[in-house]
Amino acid sequence: MANIFDHLFQHTAITDGVAVRVAVNFMPEQSQVDAGRWFWVYHIRIENRRHDAIQLQRRHWRITDARGAVNLVDGEGVVGETPLLQPGDTHDYVSGCPLSTPHGSMEGFYTFTDDNGDPLEVRIPFFPLAAPAEETR
Repeated sequence: MANIFDHLFQHTAITDGVAVRVAVNFMPEQSQVDAGRWFWVYHIRIENRRHDAIQLQRRHWRITDARGAVNLVDGEGVVGETPLLQPGDTHDYVSGCPLSTPHGSMEGFYTFTDDNGDPLEVRIPFFPLAAPAEETR
């Protein structure tokens, strides 16, 4: 069975030696278009290209729908984890986003701490959420 993320990551941002890569897929089987609900899953890969360890502490998302409504999401870690990434380490996780419109976007940042306990803000690249045309009715 093929993984829905078997393609290359579509969006990348690099901040102070930390790369955040995103692959996003519309999920028709989890959407209820007739009820005005569209759903996407996204796969994030965080790569520590620095020479020191970093630990993810918080996430901040800006989710915008096609009407321009903005939902800000802040919280600890990602999917219940606060991974420690040594130099050269990567961390992958998958999460999802429902919208009440067939199009929207996500972007944001993670807050890490470095070996000295200093905060490091790492950008999450902007990525569109777009349902195929046959799923927008």
